[in-house]
Amino acid sequence: MPRKKKEECPSVPAWLISFSDLMSLLLTFFILLYSMSVLDIKKLMKFLWYFQGEKVLQYTKTVSLLPPISMLPRDMALTLKERISRILPMHAYQIAVIEDYVILRLFNDVVFERGSAQLSEDAKKALKSIAKALKALSKNEIEIRVEGHTDISPEGVDPWELSVKRAVAVAEYLIKNGVDPKKISVTGYGNTKPLFTWNNPLLRRRNDRVEIIIKVKTTRKDLLQQKSK
Repeated sequence: MPRKKKEECPSVPAWLISFSDLMSLLLTFFILLYSMSVLDIKKLMKFLWYFQGEKVLQYTKTVSLLPPISMLPRDMALTLKERISRILPMHAYQIAVIEDYVILRLFNDVVFERGSAQLSEDAKKALKSIAKALKALSKNEIEIRVEGHTDISPEGVDPWELSVKRAVAVAEYLIKNGVDPKKISVTGYGNTKPLFTWNNPLLRRRNDRVEIIIKVKTTRKDLLQQKSK
């Protein structure tokens, strides 16, 4: 009985050839899109000059048509952390980034004198450094909201009044060190918005705080202007 000859090289399915051509065309398409995302204005003006007969302008800026991704809130948080960590201990502050907000929490047992709205010396140094970071964003549209929170206020002291006084003290010190007062608002919540509700003395101390909430507004137009400079 004769043996069947084995195929030395099996034939390639017909669909694979069409699929390979499609992948090559897609790769060429995306390379073309990338090459068109950046325009050299000088070359463009020279090209138009051949048709218009006008003098070529010596303009060499490169403009990106695709705006870069903004990382301002995260960069801001890292800058604040670097500045504050040199002055205050780790348990005295907390920094969080939520979407386009940077939340800086300053805990009152370190920032203020006990039971008062008097800033400690370390707090003044930290706020002065924070003010410098906020002034660096003066070209951007920012909103700064200072919120005061208390937990257990001293006997005879209204928690709402104390929270407002502490928030005002922080805002006034930022303004004193160059932050635009038009960008700052102040709110006091007393003991109505605790971070922790458990009856633990250490956790309840964290409820006693001042929060500096910074919102950075950067539009696509702003990003394009920053890129072109």
